[in-house]
Amino acid sequence: MELVPGRTALPPGWDRGAAPCGGRPERGGYRAVTTVTGRKRSPRADVSGIRHGAARRGMAGRDPPAAERCLRRIMRPDDANIAGNVHGGTVLKMIEEAGAIISTRHCNSGQGEPCVAALARVERTDFLSPMCIGEVANVSAEITYTSKHSVEVQVNVMSENILTGAKKVTNKATLWYVPLSLKNVNKVVEVPPIQYVHKEQEDEGRKRYEEQKLDRLETKQRNGDVILPVINPEPHTVGYSQSSLIHLVGPSDCTLLGFVHGGVTMKLMDEVAGIVAARHCKTNIVTASVDAINFHEKIKKGSVITISGRMTFTSNKSMEIEVFVDADPFVDEPQERYRAVSAFFTYVSLSKEGKPLPVPQLLTESEEEKRRFEEGKGRYLQTKAKRQAQLQQAAQH
Repeated sequence: MELVPGRTALPPGWDRGAAPCGGRPERGGYRAVTTVTGRKRSPRADVSGIRHGAARRGMAGRDPPAAERCLRRIMRPDDANIAGNVHGGTVLKMIEEAGAIISTRHCNSGQGEPCVAALARVERTDFLSPMCIGEVANVSAEITYTSKHSVEVQVNVMSENILTGAKKVTNKATLWYVPLSLKNVNKVVEVPPIQYVHKEQEDEGRKRYEEQKLDRLETKQRNGDVILPVINPEPHTVGYSQSSLIHLVGPSDCTLLGFVHGGVTMKLMDEVAGIVAARHCKTNIVTASVDAINFHEKIKKGSVITISGRMTFTSNKSMEIEVFVDADPFVDEPQERYRAVSAFFTYVSLSKEGKPLPVPQLLTESEEEKRRFEEGKGRYLQTKAKRQAQLQQAAQH
């Protein structure tokens, strides 16, 4: 995957005097600038594509960092399933790469020590529309809030049919990053602050920060489950579809600090969740959404990770799958196995024509499985009510 080069044909509706992805023309490419919403734009700041609410932080003697960065890549056959739909894990990996780029650049734009932004959490992400082989994924990222030690990044993914020019938004995601020092990986450095156009933006961002901080703590406290093999399980039971994948963490999986990229982990988690869903339905399945993904601990190069998934809930047309990642730091580390990441994935079953199919109901056997089913049902109803409220609000406007 590459950063969008400086010399690129501009999409329809873009100002020819503006540079794509928040940059301005210079010798050899583009240099980043930031648009400030709510102020009169000068020619040098006439940049398209910056959403309302973009934040700006200026420093004496230098240009501010870009409000958006773009990644662009064509989807290949190895990015998709047998039906030609791009894997949700592939999209999540691109989202994380875009977020890592803009947050690392921002955290190194001040006078502090060099650092790399590490993914701490991904908020709920809905897959609004499927992406197919041959389409181009356009990923844009924007910093929307900073605390003393964290950065909130909002990422949008748009697919483009390069034959017809048709475009559609496929994903919107919010990610939280923490900057770790290059000299000491256990040290969290301070994040350069950003300036907000309106105070309400900062207040709303602080509220989101406190909410995710509390949710991360609660999730970490209840992460103690393990998945044990079941002998001769019956079809459509939890034991029948549960799956695990074991992966040795190599250099290509890691950041400059020697820890696994969050996007790599999410891609593996989506693969396991997809296997669980396919085993349960025996049909073509696609990722519909991912609940909040919490990264509890760093995973070091040389570790062996076990990604485990199990069905927790089914509605008429969707399946909720719990996935968690356990790490065994075998190389140069006497540390015992620990829970590194956890999340809930939602899948839907599709026909050959791409139409939703009914999902076989999950057969719960133990009291623990029944408890997890009721908890999943609560999350499903809560999400459904929230979506309906959003649709009603949109209709009123």
